[in-house]
Amino acid sequence: MDDTTPSNPDLDNGSRRTRRPRRRKALIALFVIGCLVAVGGLLTDRYLGSLQEAYEKRSVVSLDRGASDGERPAEAAGDGQNILLLGSDQRATAEAAAQEVSGQRSDTMMLVHLPADGSEAYVTSFPRDLYVEIPGHGQDRINAALSYGGLPLAVNTVEDYTDTPIDHVALIDFEGITGLVDTLGGVDVHVPESFERDGMQFTEGTQHLDGEEALVFARERKQLDTGDFARNQNQQQLLKAIAGELLSGDTLSSPGKMRDTIAALSPYLTTDEGLDSRTIVQLGVENRNLRSSTLHFLEAPHGDPYTTAGGASVVASDEEGMEELRTALEEDTMDEYAAEHAD
Repeated sequence: MDDTTPSNPDLDNGSRRTRRPRRRKALIALFVIGCLVAVGGLLTDRYLGSLQEAYEKRSVVSLDRGASDGERPAEAAGDGQNILLLGSDQRATAEAAAQEVSGQRSDTMMLVHLPADGSEAYVTSFPRDLYVEIPGHGQDRINAALSYGGLPLAVNTVEDYTDTPIDHVALIDFEGITGLVDTLGGVDVHVPESFERDGMQFTEGTQHLDGEEALVFARERKQLDTGDFARNQNQQQLLKAIAGELLSGDTLSSPGKMRDTIAALSPYLTTDEGLDSRTIVQLGVENRNLRSSTLHFLEAPHGDPYTTAGGASVVASDEEGMEELRTALEEDTMDEYAAEHAD
């Protein structure tokens, strides 16, 4: 006797009818997803391509980096990055860039430390008249390094002084601030101290600045109570306001605004070769969770102003304070350092 259960044609046909629509729906869904991925990839490529085209307007220099003793500082304990930001009042021409930006002095110098997890950023300002050892040139103001040897010597000087390896460097001419701020629609800046300059009034408190006002705000020091120290604070406040606008949802969600912002800044920007568009995108992805509230602004430890035997007005270094900062950078514990020293 055959125990095989007879097949049920109606049941078989129903199962097939059920499976076929499901398969068709699955195939259609996969096709739609594939199309979306393809279109998304195409749009992403075009978007990144437009950003790259805008960014490549910058000037580029090669860094031959080595500390004064021929050895660069040891790598930090963590996997974070250090970027040196310099600001100059003299526009870097193509000829000057080809000569590694010689002849300029960096009126603004900030060391940006980005931890590996991208959760925070630590911006440390150095007084432009800080009296330090410049490799091959003896003691001088720290801002003279750019004049003596361009970006490579500026990097070497800061690496030596902080005992910290610097991964990238960027020099911006102050004139670029005007276009950058105007592209962002202006920025709301905290003005620490009231002053007037060039017919513009800056009043203590929060003030909306356009590009021209932001440029004057970043440059002024003579009318401020503590001169260059107060200007450093103003520049930090401006940088914080710009970063807050750049990191806002309105800017990040607008490809056109991002492209226009980069295009406005790039002609005034000089970087090392390694800080190319791919690296910028990678840094953006790694630090995508940054917000203005996670930017910590610090001042490098220093002593009081004094006059050298040669009659130069300089700012004394603070070796004890610097050792604390060097340790924090080396051990990647800037969070602990900032908790004690952030403004």
